[in-house]
Amino acid sequence: MDWTDRHCRVFHRLLSRRARLYSEMLTTGAVIHGDRQRLLGFDASEHPLALQLGGSDPRDLANAAKIGEDFGYDEINLNVGCPSDRVKDGRFGACLMAEPQLVAEGVAAMKRAVDVPVTVKCRIGIDDQDPEVALDTLARAVVAAGADVLIVHARKAWLNGLSPKENRDVPPLDYDRVYRLKASLPDVPIVINGGIAGIAESKPHLAHVDGVMLGRAAYQEPWRLLAVDPELFGEPAPHPSMTAALQAMMPYIEAQLAQGTRLHSITRHFVGAYHGVPGARAFRRHLAEQGVKPDAGIEVLREAIARVEDRVVEVA
Repeated sequence: MDWTDRHCRVFHRLLSRRARLYSEMLTTGAVIHGDRQRLLGFDASEHPLALQLGGSDPRDLANAAKIGEDFGYDEINLNVGCPSDRVKDGRFGACLMAEPQLVAEGVAAMKRAVDVPVTVKCRIGIDDQDPEVALDTLARAVVAAGADVLIVHARKAWLNGLSPKENRDVPPLDYDRVYRLKASLPDVPIVINGGIAGIAESKPHLAHVDGVMLGRAAYQEPWRLLAVDPELFGEPAPHPSMTAALQAMMPYIEAQLAQGTRLHSITRHFVGAYHGVPGARAFRRHLAEQGVKPDAGIEVLREAIARVEDRVVEVA
């Protein structure tokens, strides 16, 4: 939330044609009653794109899923893993690990409402749950309800005692638990998530599960996405370097600026664009100092890029 907005996703799509992108988590109430164009609108270049929903009422989930399908999303994802206090109070996110039958009812309602895949993202358990029991119970319930894919963050969420930030790092990772889930459900696509730092680290997981989800690594170090297509799919990256990708983003940025979008709303997603190349720090500093100014224009990004000596991606 507040990270993978539409500007971020347009940027990420310029780094990989094949990666599936996910929206920020939106509550069913926001989707049903809010400004749909502002919340759900996206650029056609973002496909394949999943809409991530938070909610627990089956009727609302079905309604929101249908709205998302009508907007053109390629997948509807139900978040049963977010540990923040706000989602706990609203009866959605990770607290729903304690209500697997309710989650299954929501999945079944969404499946009846839409033709696109319906997927579930969860934890291996919460609080004092036994992950062996909790994950199997939730997984089998939602698969029986029609879930097409399970995405499992290989950590417990401690809703009592840890902050949302701590829940991303403190509970130990248990990748083997996700592998065992896949072994017990061989016909169900299982995607693993949590603490995976890049494409090289993704490859060993793919010997056990069907896919890997990158969260913070993809956002904080987007240069890693340039390796997705060549390393995992045997195809060239959309652009041979980060500089080329940012230059390809220029027309989109100029169009957004003409509509009143502030430059910083877009360039804030570029902070980690460069790594280990001369000028990366100067690039970040220039965007931080100049990009936040109310009248900042596209020239600020051009000036920042000019400070970098970029490298062309080596395609395997």
